[in-house]
Amino acid sequence: MAFDQDIQGCAELVQRGAPDRFRAVMAAPPAARAVLFAVHAFNLEVARAPWVTQESMIAEMRLQWWRDALDEMRRGGPVRRHEVATPLSRMLDPGGAARLDALVEARRWDIYREPFEDIAHFRDYIGKTSGNLVVTAALGLGDGPEDPLQRAGYALGLASWLRAVPALEKAGRIPLVDGTHDGVRALAREGLEALREARRAGVPAALRPALLEMPQAAAVLRRAARSPGRVGAGELEISPARDRLMLIGSALTGRW
Repeated sequence: MAFDQDIQGCAELVQRGAPDRFRAVMAAPPAARAVLFAVHAFNLEVARAPWVTQESMIAEMRLQWWRDALDEMRRGGPVRRHEVATPLSRMLDPGGAARLDALVEARRWDIYREPFEDIAHFRDYIGKTSGNLVVTAALGLGDGPEDPLQRAGYALGLASWLRAVPALEKAGRIPLVDGTHDGVRALAREGLEALREARRAGVPAALRPALLEMPQAAAVLRRAARSPGRVGAGELEISPARDRLMLIGSALTGRW
């Protein structure tokens, strides 16, 4: 997949909207970056759609636009011209388009203010958003088993979600089913166990550039498990220096 003007636009979107993820992609081998930037730019476009308007109908329409575009990709016909949809269409197979469609559908929760129905609903949301994203990004780089990728994506999603709890609460959302210290600790441990299971199963080396964020996610989850009060206080962030060291170590060794 060529690093053309569209991919450059995707890279700029990721750099502005998710600088941590941008650094992780830039630590990946050059051949993997085009795929990763296309997938992560898509994720940014979808993730922000429910938040750029107070009108739920407009937010629904923005998400439906992406569902329609993904349906075009799944069918294999002409795909609408768009700076993100166009390069994304060049790396998605029908299975990838279906996974990302489920991601978009799950993001409808972000439009409204109702809490998650139960822990199963929460797990489904994290699995379909972060899990499906990681699976699709990794399988865009080569063939491999989906299950460990889904587990790793779930762990990454939990870490990102716990970091976002203060902002979500400020926005009037109820981000956790059980926001007690015990509930947060259990959730963090669940994420760490999912990541351990993924690592035990292993993934081919060609797919590992999609997993460079996992050491940072593990550090966040360990911090939340040890001190769950840090979640509500917004004190889960890893220092920039430590973040860079973990990223460099993962890129050089292939360990995630």
